[in-house]
Amino acid sequence: MSTDTAALGRALLLPRHLAVLLLACVATLFAGNHVAARLAFDEGTGLLLAVLVRSAVALSVLVALFLWQGKRVSLPAGTGRWQLLAGLMVAIQSLCLYSAVARIPVVVALLLMNTFPIQLALLTWALGGPRPTLRAALIMAVILVGLVVVLDVPAWLSSPEALGPQWLPGVAFGLAAAAAFSCALWITEHHLGEVGSTLRSLLTMLIVFVMMIVAGALQLVPGGMALPVSGTGWGALAALGLLYSVAFSVLFISVPRLEMARNAPVMNVEPVASLLLGYLILGQMLSGMQLIGGAIVLGGIVVLSLSPR
Repeated sequence: MSTDTAALGRALLLPRHLAVLLLACVATLFAGNHVAARLAFDEGTGLLLAVLVRSAVALSVLVALFLWQGKRVSLPAGTGRWQLLAGLMVAIQSLCLYSAVARIPVVVALLLMNTFPIQLALLTWALGGPRPTLRAALIMAVILVGLVVVLDVPAWLSSPEALGPQWLPGVAFGLAAAAAFSCALWITEHHLGEVGSTLRSLLTMLIVFVMMIVAGALQLVPGGMALPVSGTGWGALAALGLLYSVAFSVLFISVPRLEMARNAPVMNVEPVASLLLGYLILGQMLSGMQLIGGAIVLGGIVVLSLSPR
């Protein structure tokens, strides 16, 4: 029976070239979401409003999936507070990432966000998990060197005004987004394993949605609910919600057929796509040395994701 089940599972998998193509398209959609967010921010859109719109559209999709699958809301005992904390971490991650996107080039923000595997490994170790292997530690060191290059740290240290007043806060927000996401992943792995993936995702997005409404009502972020000042801004706001929801839905529905353990590194094409889209739509460019640093970071992240646990 187990052999038949394994054979059926293999039969349901997409051919690898199709799986890779689908993941690359999803990563490009996610990149487009962040580029659209930057365009919306440039046109006066508030930070909270952008996250609210994105989470509202994604929540609608998840509710539809939840009802279609005929599931019911039932959390195992003791998981409620962890689900709430995970949702809070995702809300913080969303706010921090969009805050970074609003201040620094989109590709730099995403490269900073993509340091979450390093932060997750260190967090797991700090909380009693396995210590990173020497190979993993060396790869992390290479990634950090690449970040130093892509962030142009030497230039910033010698002339902070050259990169503008928003550079340092943008970098801090990008790293904070990765830290919050790492916490959410750790909580999910260690405390929410018994919660169904659809319900977990739905509750997480619901928490994000409610948090944005509360933050807006309390005016915790000045101008956070500001409306776009132009048609371009409204179009970008609609696009960020649509692009994110389409990418999220396609990925969520297709995961069982994508052999993610093998193909997940393809998702690292997101910063590359954001680099191209950022140039074409926003006119954002990196120097040759920063591009080399970005390549080092991406290469290290791919190798790290392919390494044994």
